[in-house]
Amino acid sequence: MKDIDAIAALQDPVRRRLYEYVAAQGREVGRNEAAEAAGVARTLAAHHLDRLTEAGLLVSGSRRLTGRTGPGAGRPAKVYTRAPAERSVSLPARDYRTAAELLAEAAEEAGLDAGLCAAARRRGEALRGGAPPVGGLDEAREVLAGRGYEPHEEDAGDGAARTVRMRNCPFHAVAERFPPLVCGMNLALLEGLLGADGPVRTRMDARPGECCVVVEASKNKDD
Repeated sequence: MKDIDAIAALQDPVRRRLYEYVAAQGREVGRNEAAEAAGVARTLAAHHLDRLTEAGLLVSGSRRLTGRTGPGAGRPAKVYTRAPAERSVSLPARDYRTAAELLAEAAEEAGLDAGLCAAARRRGEALRGGAPPVGGLDEAREVLAGRGYEPHEEDAGDGAARTVRMRNCPFHAVAERFPPLVCGMNLALLEGLLGADGPVRTRMDARPGECCVVVEASKNKDD
């Protein structure tokens, strides 16, 4: 029932806008910033942010947003980030996670990495539906967002190559237990989905708290 209650907390449109904004930032968000993004008063935003925390969808903390320390730095402000726990509802109850973990364990023990990656690449191509490879990083971000990867462009400074990272791994629970197998599968799936011979390429670049795959412009290709 806890998952149902947590998801039900998002039924309120203001609460949902606040949650989606905080989740999309990938960092701590203060009340003033969240209120401005949702277009509501700070007091109303604070109320809903605290309700989301009580529901287990956000995690709250406190820090000085000015970056200053010592006397005159001001009181610490309340900040929020997305909670790491997953929430799902299935009626009647289903347990696909256990099935996925058992299949991953069997595939790993049998050394079926290559076969799994080949199947994943075919599935990605099927999801693309016969369309040509994506036309660039902007289109790739749209496709990835539609698959729940929560893509964002890395700010690497002026003149640096554009790189798209993903805050969410749709296979996170299984990837934690079988990282080489599942991350390899994910890479192959995205190669098929975005197209391996187009203006973008996918590669492994694992970073804590994010998807293990990044997307960037192909060498000698214009974005």
